Formats: sequence, structure tokens, C-alpha cells
Amino acid sequence: MSGSISPDLLDVAVAGAGPTGLALALALRRELGPSLRVAVFDPALRHPARSEPRASMIAADGRRLLESIGAWPDDATPVAGLRITDSRLDDAIRPTFLELAEPASDEPFAHMAPDADLRAALRDRAEREGVNLVADAIERHEPLAGRAALTLRSGANVETRLLAAADGARSPIRGRAGIATSEFAYDQIALVATVSHEAPHAGVAVQHFLPGGPFAMLPLGGDRSSLVWSEKRAVAEEIIRLDDAAFVAEVARRAGPDYGAIGLVGPRGSFPLRFLLARSFVAPRVVLVGDAGHVVHPLAGQGFNAALRDVAALSAILADAARRGEDIGSQTTLATYERARRFDVASLAATTDALYRLFRPEAARTLRDVGMGLVDRTPGLKRRIVAAASGG
Repeated sequence: MSGSISPDLLDVAVAGAGPTGLALALALRRELGPSLRVAVFDPALRHPARSEPRASMIAADGRRLLESIGAWPDDATPVAGLRITDSRLDDAIRPTFLELAEPASDEPFAHMAPDADLRAALRDRAEREGVNLVADAIERHEPLAGRAALTLRSGANVETRLLAAADGARSPIRGRAGIATSEFAYDQIALVATVSHEAPHAGVAVQHFLPGGPFAMLPLGGDRSSLVWSEKRAVAEEIIRLDDAAFVAEVARRAGPDYGAIGLVGPRGSFPLRFLLARSFVAPRVVLVGDAGHVVHPLAGQGFNAALRDVAALSAILADAARRGEDIGSQTTLATYERARRFDVASLAATTDALYRLFRPEAARTLRDVGMGLVDRTPGLKRRIVAAASGG
């Protein structure tokens, strides 16, 4: 990792060394080669990777992108199917209302990868590719003619043709660029952990829609699953305070008997759920990528996939502009990215919010169960849903 940067003008400065930022830097290198002057800025680069309780469901198009940049984690687990139930917490039987197990092609429609392994694969590849990783924060930026002037926390000054904000949902760069957002908090907290279980999961992801929120067990290697459990805020705050044994008992109560004995692997985590959609994904010399531009409810597991589609679109658009000799940071170039991503992101945000609201009210239970039953009995529609989930 480099602790400093060349005084020369950068082509792209990426704020944020999470999976989205590193994937963008590597995708740009793949498209334009080592002559591209790209640097990734994040103070977290000073510290070794911490244990991470979260995992990501990666659709087929996201897998293809990560493979193309040489950063596919070795232990990613294929998802062979998805089973959805809708029940009350103490129901003795949880009937399956929708099961997606038909492959859209000859490949799994998704994989699960622990976030820690994904980060490690991306960082290792970035270091081997010679991407400049700078353990410093971008404190200020100012658009100028043909470039943006950056001031780092260390006091260093840098210039770049384009500043890519991959600095998360609370993006300081988005705020300084004056980009407004539409956002609100859900009355839910997501509890995340990795759990082991006695019975094999057979690669099937299971999502129980319970009155408190969706409870998902997503397959990982070695008879383990990634737990993503959305619960009403007041209840979640009580569960967070439980010791590990009591926490596991609550997980087992919701998971049901199919998994056998359940244990906790590694740390637990939690984060409040929110909806966020930037009014624009671009500003003068600034582009938003991933959570900086959009945050959706995790019930469909599509947040990181949307970020990877941002990466794919932006890297292709910038590469096309560069090959034509155009300014990669111009408003014309950035407007192309805005048009390419706005409909997909807005549609995903609207869909996940609608699903959250559909499964929230108990009064709508009969209607939604009928709807899921119709989908389950309509093979063509099911195939289209799997294809959409896989990026096909």
C-alpha cells in the first residue's frame, strides 16, 4: 500500500476502500490498463481487516464482474434455491408460499460470500495490480476547470479529473457536493451474524416473513449460514442486549427445527434500516457509487448487486469516453452514467420498499399469500423472477 501519491493529475480519485470502491478501481484498471492514474483514499487502509459478521448475496452478473477483475472470493457458496414462508412466530407449521429453485441458465442464480473474504480478495488484487491505496481521507474538494482540487486530512493537495464517492450511506462527499437525498428510517434494525447448524442447508436460502420483519438464513460453506434478521426497533434493542446463548435461542426459535442445533460463529452485528435515494448521482467532477447514491431494505439482498451494476456501468462509460479522447469527468460523460443507472436504481428502491410495506401489515397477509401462491404455480413467471435476481 502506498502512503503517498504522485503530484501528477489523477484520472480518478476513489473515496472509500470498501468493496464498491476497490471494485471500481480494479474495473477501471481492467478497462483502461495501468496507464490509468487511479488512487483509492480511506483512513481505514491503515488498519488490518476486522472480523465482519455480514455476508453478501452476489447475483450472476456481479460474480462475472468480480471474476473479470480477479477478485472472486474462493469460498463463495452457490445458492441453489430460495424458499419463502409467511407465518407468525409461534406457528407450528410454516408452509412454503414461494420456492425458486429453477436455474435461469446453467449457473447458480447467486452466490453467498462473507464480506470479510470479499474485502480481502479485492484488497489483495488491488495491491497486486498496483492500485494506489492511500490511507488518508478526502476532507474537501473544489471543482475547477477540467479537474477537481482535493484537500486530504493530512493537508496534502491532490488534483483529479473525477472524484468517485464510494464512501457509504452517510457520504461526506455527497453532502459537500450539495446533492440532496430522499430518505427515511424504517422502524427496524437488522441483526446480522454467522451461525452454524447441525443439518445441512443444501444451498437453499430461506426467508421467513415474520410479524417483526424478514428473517433470512443464507447458505455459507461448512454447514453455516449468514443470518440477516430484521426486527422491530424496540424488540431488536432488547435482543442486542442478550448474551450469546440467549441470542442463539431466539435465532433457533425463528429458524425452526429444520436446521437442528444452532451455534454462533464469530461476532454479532446490527444496523438500523433506512431508505436513501440521491436526487442526482452526479455533480461537477463528482459521481456517486453504491451506498453513497442508494440504500435499500436488505430483504431482497440486492444492495451490493446494485453497487456492482454502478461499477460496471461507470467503468464502461469512462473507458468509452477515454478511448474517444473525451474528458472523463465532464458533465456530458457523467450525464451518461446518470441516465444509465437512474431507472434501475429507482426501480429497485421502489420494489424493495413496496415489498417491505406489503409484508409489514398483518391485514394484508391473505392478499400477499395468494399472490405468492400464484407465482409459485406459474413456471414462466418464476423463471423471470430468478433471471431478474441473477442479473440475467
